[in-house]
Amino acid sequence: MKYRVKDIILALEDYAPEILQQPYDNSGLVVGRYNDEVSKALVCVDVTDEVMDEARQIGADIVISHHPLIFHAIKRLNGEGYVQRIAERAIIEGIALYACHTNLDAVHGGMSHKVANILGLTGIEVLDVFDGQDLREKWELAGFGVIGTLPEDMEPIAFLAYLKEKLDLDVVRHSALCKDRISRVALCTGGGASLAGKACKAGTDIYIASDFKYNDFIDADGRFIVADIGHYESEYCAIDLLYEIITKKLPTFAVRKSEKSRNPVNYYY
Repeated sequence: MKYRVKDIILALEDYAPEILQQPYDNSGLVVGRYNDEVSKALVCVDVTDEVMDEARQIGADIVISHHPLIFHAIKRLNGEGYVQRIAERAIIEGIALYACHTNLDAVHGGMSHKVANILGLTGIEVLDVFDGQDLREKWELAGFGVIGTLPEDMEPIAFLAYLKEKLDLDVVRHSALCKDRISRVALCTGGGASLAGKACKAGTDIYIASDFKYNDFIDADGRFIVADIGHYESEYCAIDLLYEIITKKLPTFAVRKSEKSRNPVNYYY
């Protein structure tokens, strides 16, 4: 069976509709044409030169990423900077680029739910439910972040070790360990620091996200623990999630998980 770019998009947006993306976002078909034929997809977190090399090597003609390559408006296409360079390359090499970003974060069963399941949380609820009547009526469970309960409570240090093991983390930045036990856990993949207040009001013992600023750790103020696991680390699960969506909806379409996705943030120990 022959597939077109629009077939892959329909499969993805049946799960994570583009209407759920945030106004500032640029999810969707970033480079390419809807009616172009495609034979193989490569899924990744970010579209980089290494990922494009990988796509060419395996014969993928569509790259599906979590983060959109083009996020802010560009006025020129002259090869300056990685965004323009990769966009030009995609056009020349005939590789479509599609991004499933904040719509994948917001949909019920999306990114935060994926991490919550990895951590074994139960009784999972949405932390920040979408506003707006139209969205609530059709997508009543859509929103950002989740909160749930551990099967058995843990000491804070034991939970941080558990968190590192389950998510394969190198490091966790955290505020004061002000809780004797960890039971209620809230989390939001990506830059979820803005939801820390909601997590606190929801009665969480620890809130896991990324991109916390210095004052966010002070503002926790002994009420709960905030833990920054890193932006890339919290969203690496996008590769598995996108792969699962496509293979379930289009079982005869070839999909590969990128082996060249890399964290742009490096750590020195």
